[in-house]
Amino acid sequence: MKALVTGATGFLGTHLVDALVARGHAVVALARNPARLKAREGVTAVKGDILDADSLRAAAEGCEAVFHCAGVVSRDPDDGELLWRTHVLGTRNVIAAAKAAGAKRVVHASTSGTVAISDDATQVGREDDPVPYALIEKFPYYRSKLYAEQEALRANGEALAVVSVNPSLLLGPGDEFGSSTGDVKNFLERKIPAVPSGGVAYVDARDAAEAMALAYEKGTPGRRYLINAANCTLREFFDRLERVTGVKAPTLRLPPSRALATFGARLMEAGAKFAGVKTPVDAASVEMAQLYWYCDSARATRELGWTARDPIATLADTVADLRQRETFQPLR
Repeated sequence: MKALVTGATGFLGTHLVDALVARGHAVVALARNPARLKAREGVTAVKGDILDADSLRAAAEGCEAVFHCAGVVSRDPDDGELLWRTHVLGTRNVIAAAKAAGAKRVVHASTSGTVAISDDATQVGREDDPVPYALIEKFPYYRSKLYAEQEALRANGEALAVVSVNPSLLLGPGDEFGSSTGDVKNFLERKIPAVPSGGVAYVDARDAAEAMALAYEKGTPGRRYLINAANCTLREFFDRLERVTGVKAPTLRLPPSRALATFGARLMEAGAKFAGVKTPVDAASVEMAQLYWYCDSARATRELGWTARDPIATLADTVADLRQRETFQPLR
């Protein structure tokens, strides 16, 4: 087939292009800076932007499938408008371009955070759980991703099949923009002063890309598929990183109270701003890290035939890639 991939130079998009080429598909790789794409047989680099409807329609022409990976990752509360425009309006444009091109299927890259977020350590999110609006509304990134996912799935019908793929935190090699592996980088630089009380879920970006390709082949239209390799507390996550890196994990623990931990982080932010310096961890990240992001990928395993690699191997590959590219400050 001929497939359009938006966000083709991003962390997930780069691995997805590789997965589609490996299957013998012709790929139209859409990027704002196509020069970042490596030249290879079967890939046509196209300059465009998901907020530029004309460039999208031109890129999608003749494509049977559209894989929508473009987006912005930010925890900054001030980025709400940027995130909404990029994710909601951008997705609306992608759907319109797919319909105009006569594409048969759209695979939309969402996030596990549109359903799998809780203040309960025993809660493991599944695709059909009620949306935790009260928590999602606190974070502009997840709010915009939820509305974008809803925008995409509303377009599902006889003329166009839409499937949502919802990975947990993406780790692994190739995150050149630092959009997902920043917390690992901060760990390497010893910038994480204390261990939050929450829990994290993560998956290898290469496996998430494979899930996107499988969703095109086998996914049920109108459904979302959670993609995850590991659920663990932040304490366990940092212990794993310590074993992989040799860098000592922080020993100080934040209080279980989300409100108290966030209040303390905001005080630190205010003090740092007054002093003209930047805090190592922002208040929004602290509040997120006090929550639990656990999710279950059984549906993807059962219906798509998807499997995840060893999550420890993913951490090792993430660290090796960061060190090879020297994206962190050398430890003193």
